[in-house]
Amino acid sequence: MTEILFLVEDDAEGGYIATAVGESIFTQASDIETLREMVRDAVHCHFPSKENRPKIIRLHIVRDEVIAS
Repeated sequence: MTEILFLVEDDAEGGYIATAVGESIFTQASDIETLREMVRDAVHCHFPSKENRPKIIRLHIVRDEVIAS
């Protein structure tokens, strides 16, 4: 695996939640910069072997927006 994708969504209680696609990895943080660090740490914990660890971590930020018609 050379790349892993995380879906990043707003947390209802504030901050952000990141969930990996295809892997059992998730984390959360109060700001996007901290979330990046937390995602990197979670990937390193999930893939302890450097040889098996994805080289690229992609964050896909998803936002729901509601507008009046």
